[in-house]
Amino acid sequence: LIFQMGCLCSKETIHINGTKYAVLERLDQGGFSLIDLVENSITKKKYALKRIICHGVEDEAIAMKEIEVCNQIKHENVIQIIEYMKEGAYNISHMYIILPYFKNGSLQRYLNTCAKTNDYMTETQILNIFVGICEGVKAFHGAKPPLAHRDLKTANICLTDSMHPVIIDLGSTTEARVKIQGQQDVQKLQDLANERCSIVYRPPELFSVQTLIHIDERTDIWSLGCVLYAMLYFSSPFDTVYERGDSVALAVLSGSNIIFPENTKYSQGLHNLILLMMRSNIMERPYIYNIIEKTNELITEIHNQI
Repeated sequence: LIFQMGCLCSKETIHINGTKYAVLERLDQGGFSLIDLVENSITKKKYALKRIICHGVEDEAIAMKEIEVCNQIKHENVIQIIEYMKEGAYNISHMYIILPYFKNGSLQRYLNTCAKTNDYMTETQILNIFVGICEGVKAFHGAKPPLAHRDLKTANICLTDSMHPVIIDLGSTTEARVKIQGQQDVQKLQDLANERCSIVYRPPELFSVQTLIHIDERTDIWSLGCVLYAMLYFSSPFDTVYERGDSVALAVLSGSNIIFPENTKYSQGLHNLILLMMRSNIMERPYIYNIIEKTNELITEIHNQI
């Protein structure tokens, strides 16, 4: 979200809580917001400005929820809000959110660059980034009540100058533990998933919501498995299905095995970690604490081999 460069043809300035920012470039435009690169007119420090257009009270509540989650989750691997301001009336208003700017962009952007030259990361590089992502996810899952991000993907992870991962775009975050008791609950969760969860990172239980089941924070664990797979092979396990125009839902729900490329340079331990996270039954997936433990074990194994 906070990175791809574009050009703004006219200079613009914006005041947020008394601080003047100069708008430099359009970074990205999503379905719910615009992202601009801005500069503090006094300190000259660069930030990302997220503008959310709210068409009514419900949109405002969604925007405020994202701000509240950011303020609740204080962790170095989770995006932090610098400041925010609301402007406008009830029928249409704007939320302005100042965020850190990551000039390295997203993990997706980094992987796209690597893919062009088949520049695969080492296992150590992958695991060091991945354990940071997991620590950020742990901050969500360890909240009271537990929260789930619900849209973890390589495009929603930024990289600092030192390749430190930071989870962004918390607009899909919600209370993790939900009991589906009837058709109304099914439809509500299905609609939210369709609107907010990226299709090639979405877990089986959010493609076909069933009644009388419990959904919990382990929806994120499946998505983490897709993220780790993409870190190895530059795309999610289901990207090719989507690109062919085939049904991603059918591929995910079929429970077919995740296929790894032949002649891979990566260890069976790394593949096993992906398979552990991508178990079709949510109740068979481990919690984030176990994933962090197993990731650290793999890091230790590599260090011991040196």
